Amino acid sequence: MKRAVVIISLILLVDQILKIWIKTNMLIGEEYKFADWAIIHFIENRGMAFGYEFGENWGKLILSIFRIATIVGIFIWLKRLIKAKAKAISITCVSLIFAGALGNMIDSAFYGLIFSESNYNHVAEFLPEAGGYDGFLFGNVVDMFYFPLIKGNLPEWLGGDYFIFFRPIFNLADASISVGVGLLLLFQKTVFGTKENPDL
Repeated sequence: MKRAVVIISLILLVDQILKIWIKTNMLIGEEYKFADWAIIHFIENRGMAFGYEFGENWGKLILSIFRIATIVGIFIWLKRLIKAKAKAISITCVSLIFAGALGNMIDSAFYGLIFSESNYNHVAEFLPEAGGYDGFLFGNVVDMFYFPLIKGNLPEWLGGDYFIFFRPIFNLADASISVGVGLLLLFQKTVFGTKENPDL
């Protein structure tokens, strides 16, 4: 239980501090470059992890409802693992995924209510007098980490187009989900149980 609480609390705290600082101090598109391959670049998205999205308002609403249902499901799974005294790696994986999903859900649920709109000319204001930029469940997710590790042109036999790897801009919550899922795949026999320990 303690492991799960520490992991979730730390990720949520750091994720929200980063997002709120960037939201209230940076313009959309503004960036801080630490190296050619390590950049803080502020963008917002209405969709899924790494900026993917679908539909307009109806798509956003469906996504938010799906996120809430997923978060509830992951929470139930985590509680069962803790109750069953699962191995530390199992609790770590699911805690990382839960924390990341909840971190992005906080943006979607509340940022539209508590911030003014971020744009290319004005930094967002916290608790503006005129009210937020959108309603409950319709807020944008704040993204900032950009690691264009490799840049160049593809070989002519592949079209010769310019490419960037790694192109997506993401946040700590996205990273937490990705690491949790990666560990889950790596240690799936432990997490999902073996013949010796079928319930874990």
